[in-house]
Amino acid sequence: QVLLVESGGGLVQAGGSLRLSCAASGRTFNSHAMGWFRQAPGKEREFVAGINWNGRTTYYGDSVKGRFAISRDNAKNTAYLQMNSLTPEDTAVYYCAARYSVSNYPPRGLKEYNYWGQGTQVTVSS
Repeated sequence: QVLLVESGGGLVQAGGSLRLSCAASGRTFNSHAMGWFRQAPGKEREFVAGINWNGRTTYYGDSVKGRFAISRDNAKNTAYLQMNSLTPEDTAVYYCAARYSVSNYPPRGLKEYNYWGQGTQVTVSS
């Protein structure tokens, strides 16, 4: 069982930055791939970024490439999402997710993740 708690959301102006954190419980964090997803009102939850267990491989959704960066600190059982050049279209609830995986390639599908946090709201004003 892995418990995930997101933090770092809030209100920011367009062009600004935020860093989200995802703290994980348990002793097996370094055996889990981590992902960030987001869900805007009236829309489906979408993949934002993923990182494999050792941090060497990352994937990004097309809408955030070049602006967002996912990272992890296995010593702190924490994953991060650095978000730069934010636009109002980035407004959503952001969720972190985990899946037991020691593959070099983190999953990108919603259904591939087993554990989810409660979400943190990110609002970007124009």
